[in-house]
Amino acid sequence: MIRREPPLADRLAALREAVEVAEGRLQVPEVAAARSLLAKAGARAALGDATVVALAGATGSGKSTLFNALSGSEVSLPGVRRPTTGVAHATVWGGAEDGADRLLDWLEVPRRHRHPPEPALDGLVLLDLPDHDSVRLEHRLEVDRLVELVDVLVWVLDPEKYADAAVHDRYLAPLAGHAGVLLVVLNQVDRLDAVAAKECLTDLRALLDREGLAATPLLAVSARTRDGVAELRGELARRVAARRAATDRLTADVRRAAVALGAHAGDDARPLDRRDADDLVEHLGDALADAAGVPTVTAAVERSTLRSGVQHTGWPLLRWTRKLRPDPLKRLHLGDERARTSLPPAGAVELAGVATAVRRARDAAGEDLPQAWRDDLRRTVETSEARLADRLDQVVAGTDLGPDRTPLWQRAVGGLQWLLAAVALVGALWLLALVVLGLFQLDEVVPLPRVEGVPLPTLLVIAGLLAGVLLAFVSRPLVGLRARRRGRAAGRRLRAAVDTVAEEEVLEPMLAVREDAARFRTAVEKARR
Repeated sequence: MIRREPPLADRLAALREAVEVAEGRLQVPEVAAARSLLAKAGARAALGDATVVALAGATGSGKSTLFNALSGSEVSLPGVRRPTTGVAHATVWGGAEDGADRLLDWLEVPRRHRHPPEPALDGLVLLDLPDHDSVRLEHRLEVDRLVELVDVLVWVLDPEKYADAAVHDRYLAPLAGHAGVLLVVLNQVDRLDAVAAKECLTDLRALLDREGLAATPLLAVSARTRDGVAELRGELARRVAARRAATDRLTADVRRAAVALGAHAGDDARPLDRRDADDLVEHLGDALADAAGVPTVTAAVERSTLRSGVQHTGWPLLRWTRKLRPDPLKRLHLGDERARTSLPPAGAVELAGVATAVRRARDAAGEDLPQAWRDDLRRTVETSEARLADRLDQVVAGTDLGPDRTPLWQRAVGGLQWLLAAVALVGALWLLALVVLGLFQLDEVVPLPRVEGVPLPTLLVIAGLLAGVLLAFVSRPLVGLRARRRGRAAGRRLRAAVDTVAEEEVLEPMLAVREDAARFRTAVEKARR
């Protein structure tokens, strides 16, 4: 079954998606290179379907002579000293002059020559590049720039330096993915006899094959004697007629960019399931709850509830003494998420626990991800950690700790305590009245009721006080039980709020990194297949 290649537009769309996903996340040079390629593709598509062919080579390879032979006139003047070609020259065959000029303006090629119309080559823009081994740095940089922009690259070698590592390692081998838009010409074969020329070509062919350029045509040419020039013109004419050179070059460029990005795509990573996420949230929540002061708030709720319950069920005449001590819950200034609480800051132990839990979650989320994505995950977590303290304080301040209503049984006990206090007060006032009557020698006039021989006023005082104390003593465990229950309920509400923070501020950003990594990997695969 023949594999169908996706069109260039689909490859560019996939590469653009990969760059958009990686933008702001991956701090690697390959992303910038892919972005530049997308800009190049957009500009090149707007400049028509002319075929830009560049002759490149070393000093003395005869590329300028070959350029003149193809152009049919002395457009580029060969020299005898280094460097020879200082700037790129262009010969344009046919086509609209305005379109060719715009294309050459984009290529920044100043020297231009118009070739008379020639149907086989109309639409060809032939460039003679500076020497890649020039002693002038600006010449070498110009070669590197134009090598990335042209549609077809014809590398001109000579019998003496055809195996030069400078050209093979720097230019030819890296273009292994561009074999279809590359031609290699062995020039000056007229300097060799038939046997030597055959051996030279055989050796060069083997060298190119080892470099992954088996699909790259190799031609033997003599620019001086014009041997092989016709074959080279025919190869160029074939590519011009196909009108696919620009597309093929961009396709190869996209594949190369995608392969480079693929180093940061990795293999398919196992997605985190809900159970894994819940485990991470649970461990994070434990650490964040301690750092947020949840145990402190829970204890304050319990003490506040106990204080309130004791006030309602204790002896009424002593309740005012508890008001001298502030409510432990109100001291924390909770209830307004816009204001800071008065909770003590997290200590070293709590902070260490948070750091350990976050690192564990980060390692779990970064499992199977390439290093560049793990680096982004680390930066994402650091950004989230910077917001944690404020967010936790806000969520603790704004969490509803549950209803603070006084239970009916406490109200009933409180009412009974007031009744018992009233009984004791009646007895006390009665005794006081008896004391006053005694001062006026009237105590015998007023009869004194007795119960089992005990004066009734004394009995009222003792019964009221003892019953009140006993009732407060019996109520205290029930008040404590309610305080603990309300503290646990508040703790659950706070823990749920803290878990929400853990999920929103830590887990979700980390999962977003994994999702972006998966999107990036898919887009890269589409671009390079």
